[in-house]
Amino acid sequence: MKTIIKKFAIDATIRAGYGTAFFLLLISYLLTLYANRQLLNQSNLMDHTNKVIIHLETMLSAIKDGETGGRGYVITRDTAFLEPYRASRNTTDSLFLLIKKETGNNQSKTERLDALGKMIDKKFELMAFAVNYSPKHNFEITDSLKSAAYHAKEIMDRIRLTVYQMQAEERLLLKNRSDELGTLYRTLNVIVITSLVMAFLLVIYGFITYSRENVARRRADQTVFEYQEQLKQQIEELDRANKELIQMRNIEKLASTGRIARTIAHEVRNPLTNINLSVEQIKSDDLDDDTKLMLDMITRNSNRINQLIADLLNSTKSTELIFQKYPINQLIDETLVLANDRIHLKNIKVEKRYEERIAEVNVDVEKIKIAFLNIIVNAIEAMDSNVGVLKIKTETRNDKCVVTINDNGSGIDKESLTKLFEPYFTSKPKGNGLGLTNTQNIILSHNGYIQVESDKSKGTTFSIILNF
Repeated sequence: MKTIIKKFAIDATIRAGYGTAFFLLLISYLLTLYANRQLLNQSNLMDHTNKVIIHLETMLSAIKDGETGGRGYVITRDTAFLEPYRASRNTTDSLFLLIKKETGNNQSKTERLDALGKMIDKKFELMAFAVNYSPKHNFEITDSLKSAAYHAKEIMDRIRLTVYQMQAEERLLLKNRSDELGTLYRTLNVIVITSLVMAFLLVIYGFITYSRENVARRRADQTVFEYQEQLKQQIEELDRANKELIQMRNIEKLASTGRIARTIAHEVRNPLTNINLSVEQIKSDDLDDDTKLMLDMITRNSNRINQLIADLLNSTKSTELIFQKYPINQLIDETLVLANDRIHLKNIKVEKRYEERIAEVNVDVEKIKIAFLNIIVNAIEAMDSNVGVLKIKTETRNDKCVVTINDNGSGIDKESLTKLFEPYFTSKPKGNGLGLTNTQNIILSHNGYIQVESDKSKGTTFSIILNF
């Protein structure tokens, strides 16, 4: 109980620490976000002020260009000077409207711009008077023209002074905004540094907290790991025992089936022999065709019963094996050659994954080929033409030779799976149900065992485990 209370207390401390850290980091993030927004606003304001200064300078330059063009036309009489004169008016008006739009939120600037606009209008009015007056008076310098020139100079000086004053105000505003930007930048640096310090302190706090709990956690993890290993070993032992039990039951079942088969063979063959002898004796007499036909039918069915008994005895009896060392990969390849016609007939794709350096197995080659061939033929017959894939794999597992034969056929249902190796059980219309019984007998005679897994949607997998 004390341990649980202590654990809750530690967890509460950790939660409080990380909650405080999160709250502080959130405040730091919000401050950083606010400072960044202010920096962006100040940057936009500085950009706006720079534009106003540049536009004022450009507008003043355009007025000067107009003045130079008009004066050049009056002095040289060359109409080429009229082009910059005319263009300057449009440029000046466009820039004036742009400046007015950019400073529209300031009353004093608006009033000063209105006064500047009147001066610009008066300036262009005097320039227009000089341009229109000179050709009419043969470009002579008259008193009226001189008076207009002096007046135009006075207006231009006032325009220039006003523009310079406005630029000075904008430059002062630009300096103030630059100072504010610097202050915000320094503030942002302080916030960032503070955040880094907080993050560093959090790392130290987390490390100290983790170090306090790490020893206990490692002990708990080690205990859990040991329990997991023990459980895994027990599961493996249980699995091995289960497989051995299944193998023993299969051997016992096969032996029991063999005893029953031998008893049936003994009890059935004697009456069959008497039936066959009686039929032969009857056939020696002079009989009509219908009677002969019925006797032939009795003989055929008697022979069929005798053959079935013989097949059952062969599939269940212990046969004498001739062992020899043989490469398992070569043995499977030779078995595939025997099934080659069936593979090509249904256009089955064969995928082989052999372990290259697998050891040789000690088997009766011909008998084990029969076992493999039965499984391969069943796999081929279970698959559809042109889409079937037969996968064969060899590997070493727990010092045993494991051969896996997999197909992507229709699969086997659970009920049929439990009866798969029983004599005379088959799902084939023309099968006798003894092929897999014989296969199991051969594998068990080699002190090996056979396993089968099946899924109706994925196919069937046979695993044959043999001793090296």
